[in-house]
Amino acid sequence: MVAPTGSLALSQNQSTACFSVVANTDPSVLPRVLQVFAKLGRVPGQCHPTVSGHRGEELHIDMQFPGMSAGETEKLANLLRCIVEVTTVLTSEKMARQAA
Repeated sequence: MVAPTGSLALSQNQSTACFSVVANTDPSVLPRVLQVFAKLGRVPGQCHPTVSGHRGEELHIDMQFPGMSAGETEKLANLLRCIVEVTTVLTSEKMARQAA
């Protein structure tokens, strides 16, 4: 059984993969971005799409996935970069705070 990755609190020494995707504003972009993760059984713990730009021409999608390995993060980032309307994909890693 696979543990859900939604809103679970991070355990000590567990990291969260963060993705920031910038794309041209198109109704099909958000589902295509999420499909990359869905094909691998991943559900984001957080997902924030925002339309921005002077004329609303950019779609920014910020997502977080607890417990994702660095190798899987890089693989998924490369798949996102292959989506036609995507212009930028940035990744980072957030570590859980350790209790004192």
